[in-house]
Amino acid sequence: ELGKGDVPEGTLKGMPASPGTAEGPARVISTADQLSEVQEGEILVAPVTAPSWGPIFGKIRATVTDIGGMMSHAAIVCREYGMPAVTGTGTASVDIVTGQMLRVDGTSGTVTILD
Repeated sequence: ELGKGDVPEGTLKGMPASPGTAEGPARVISTADQLSEVQEGEILVAPVTAPSWGPIFGKIRATVTDIGGMMSHAAIVCREYGMPAVTGTGTASVDIVTGQMLRVDGTSGTVTILD
């Protein structure tokens, strides 16, 4: 198990909320009115997700949130869809910029910025 101090540069550590790995471009969303910007195959990065965001989960590859845990909305929905989720990163929605390539490892709870 990696502690926050053991994480390499360019990697964020959170809670492993839904297992698996995925790579793709980030889409940082902070409000529901930005959901129309989400494109097929992107990785959703947000402070938190809400039940009203449900329709976008069919388009994305993974989810990364600032807050939440195993029972958060993002974690539960990602497990239903069989896609990786890392929750509780604290700062992902600030540290990551839309368009950056990410690797999300929902098994170890890490998010790596690839570029």
